[in-house]
Amino acid sequence: MKIHHLEAQAALASLNTAADGLSAAEVARRFAEFGPNRVEKVAGVPLPLRFLREFTHLFAVILWVAAGLAFVAELADPGKGMATLGFAILGVILVNGLFSFWQEYRAERALAALEKLLPPKARVMRAGRVEEIVAAELVPGDIVLLGEGDDIPADCRLIEAFGVRVNTATITGESVSQGRDAQPSQVDEVLHSRNVLLAGTSMVAGEARAVVFATGDHTEFGKIARLTQTARAPMSPLQREIARLSRLVALLATGLGVVFFFIGQALGLGFWENALFAIGIIVANVPEGLLPTVTLSLAMATQRMARRNALVRHLPAVETLGAASVILTDKTGTLTTNHMQVKSLFLGGEYATPQAFAASTELRRDYRRLLETALLCHDLKATGADAWLGDPMEIALVRMAQAAVPDFQALPRVDELPFDTDRKRLSILQRMQDGLVLYTKGAPETVLPLCSQVVMGGVLRPFTPELLALFQRAQEDMAEQGLRVLAFAHQAVAAGYQRENLERDMVLTALVGLADPPRPEAAGAVQKCFGAGIRVIMVTGDHPRTALAIGREVGLIRTDQAVVVNGEQLARMSNIQLQLALDAPEILFARVGADQKLRIVTALKRKRHIVAVTGDGVNDAPALKHADIGIAMGLSGTDVAKEAADIILLDDNFASIVAAVEEGRAVFDNIRKFLTYILTSNIPELVPYLAFVLLRIPLPLTIIQILAVDLGTDMLPALGLGAEKPDPGVMKRPPRPRRERLITWQLLARAYLFLGVLEAATAMAAFFFVLKGSGWHYGEMLDHADPRYLAATTATLSAIIVAQVVNVFLCRSPRDSLLTTGLRGNRLILVGIAAEILLILAIDYTPLGNHLFGTAPIGWEVWLFMLPFAAGMLVLEEARKWMLRRWMR
Repeated sequence: MKIHHLEAQAALASLNTAADGLSAAEVARRFAEFGPNRVEKVAGVPLPLRFLREFTHLFAVILWVAAGLAFVAELADPGKGMATLGFAILGVILVNGLFSFWQEYRAERALAALEKLLPPKARVMRAGRVEEIVAAELVPGDIVLLGEGDDIPADCRLIEAFGVRVNTATITGESVSQGRDAQPSQVDEVLHSRNVLLAGTSMVAGEARAVVFATGDHTEFGKIARLTQTARAPMSPLQREIARLSRLVALLATGLGVVFFFIGQALGLGFWENALFAIGIIVANVPEGLLPTVTLSLAMATQRMARRNALVRHLPAVETLGAASVILTDKTGTLTTNHMQVKSLFLGGEYATPQAFAASTELRRDYRRLLETALLCHDLKATGADAWLGDPMEIALVRMAQAAVPDFQALPRVDELPFDTDRKRLSILQRMQDGLVLYTKGAPETVLPLCSQVVMGGVLRPFTPELLALFQRAQEDMAEQGLRVLAFAHQAVAAGYQRENLERDMVLTALVGLADPPRPEAAGAVQKCFGAGIRVIMVTGDHPRTALAIGREVGLIRTDQAVVVNGEQLARMSNIQLQLALDAPEILFARVGADQKLRIVTALKRKRHIVAVTGDGVNDAPALKHADIGIAMGLSGTDVAKEAADIILLDDNFASIVAAVEEGRAVFDNIRKFLTYILTSNIPELVPYLAFVLLRIPLPLTIIQILAVDLGTDMLPALGLGAEKPDPGVMKRPPRPRRERLITWQLLARAYLFLGVLEAATAMAAFFFVLKGSGWHYGEMLDHADPRYLAATTATLSAIIVAQVVNVFLCRSPRDSLLTTGLRGNRLILVGIAAEILLILAIDYTPLGNHLFGTAPIGWEVWLFMLPFAAGMLVLEEARKWMLRRWMR
């Protein structure tokens, strides 16, 4: 038998302990055997190894080889600038590695956050004496003493309990505090046993003595922590696409470099000249600025999302959220406010709202005993003018009554019949102006049978079977609405009362229905998700009836065919049955545990969904980490949930998810825009090397000038494209398919075979224009320091920049005309173009720029020569877009 099935004394015996605690020697022995009461960290990949990985992937290896060849070429043929090239490529590797490490690195602070929830101290009984010890020193068999407001330091079995109620939301997800007692339990799961206190939860009322039966990793808390640490965070779709693109580009660059090295050999080029050519092919095809641009674009998106109350902890999460097809949402604190409120009153056979009750002088007069019961019959402790410590339901009742009688003055309490799990009610004997009055509140099934009269419109009437049936139907109606129902009663008590005769022949005052209400904006946010093709499924630890009521209220459930799956049913389902159940148009999960929520996430991912999970409790952490995107609540969320999540909602507002999804979808579109822009310049960087070998002309563009484009002039305009505002219709289309690629054949064809060819033609035309004007004739090879050669390569570089200035506007949309997108509306693009122009002028016309990049000043006639080519590129792209729009219509 499990410990919660045993009698209290049998439970002590099963742990070889006694009511007065363990001896010091036995504590030491058990501590050595079971270890400290803390969650042990799972060993992960060492930080230095994770750092080194960013410099050894395929993308980086290609650049390492290119840098190595450059240094070897410098040793073999000094003075050609190959050492400068080698250091430049090493700089590229370093920048890319640091940015990638920043993007991938996740500080594993979940363990520290978990430990914060465990109290640092605990009161224990050892060898008959009460001691205060560090909670980490607890061992199985220790007797702990607990009171109202205490956090539970380990999993404990109650031995004595007096009015104990606990808040278990962080473990089970239940919004209502739960009563606990020391009687044996019949349930199978320890999570739902009434005689067990779980580590990480807290006492909201009562006093208790309990025996510790599990510590550290063996607690339910520790098992959730283990799930959180061992659940591997999956690669985001963007990470997979960037990895795929890196492999594709690296293999293409290497293949072309090798092929053209052998072509050069066949044409009779010298070995080192041929090596320079191969390096140039590799560098021209590797978009060195891609990873920094992607990272910075994501970073800017996180800033925009932060302004919309969504804090992004992991950069790839920005784009992943935009691809989400399912959101698994918690109920308590996510769709609801996580604050109990009085929702409905049943007074004298009629329903009333708290607002109507507070506003009606007649109702307040006729049912003043209801207000007095709410204000007096509780175990709260005042911690401020309007701050209370204790049961959230009692706090809600006090605040409702205070709104109706703000100047109420209480007299001393005379006696109390405390709440326990058998009585399911609390009674307070209070001295009032008109004598002693007993005030009672509790579960209707325990209070109604004790009543002989009822208040009906200020008049006392006999509580007949007909009236009993009326109030029982009202109780059922309130319960169907997901409300927690309490019955209120009172009784005048004579001065010489006998305590055992209290709670007899009482007067029923009213029924009160309480609930954790939905957030006002939740329903609108849910509808926006549906409009965007995103499915929303509630997964909660709360009661199915409560979950269903909230689901209907926020619009998650709109028909009578909704499927409600509880934890017991889920435990009996196979993985295939669960996946089939998820095909239901409307489904919600209630009374589920942490491992079950994780199982639902896994099932949805098997169905090829991109899954976002919201949550705020410790019990949500494993699912948050395993999902494609984890979203934690910033205000009500535990540190554990926040550390496991990718995104934190700063305002705990489900509606903020919609804004974040909109930004995420825009990010994917924007990455495609600047990828088109970046990849376009690869062709005018590659063609000069092909012409160098095939046409036997001077090399039109040096490798250092290629790097000037990729890591210099292209960066800011590309970032401007990454900061484009979301398209107005972005939330009216469904999520993109999971298999949709970031790089498509259409994108490559536009960048490489159309825009890139136009830019290459512009660059080569400028090169030959300058050479021809300087008196060069075909077949003449120029020294790399020849002024004619320097001016010609400068013209090539400058022509690429001019074409890219036009291209950045063309890339703002793959099909909309420039007349529609305009030249304004994105300040960062304009700033990027200004910086691009200033940078090329500095490269062309300053001594430092000439020295670093091997350039020379060019005349104004060269710039004028380039303009018609840039205009032609604009006209041809506009014509292509026009034909595309006609074809799509």
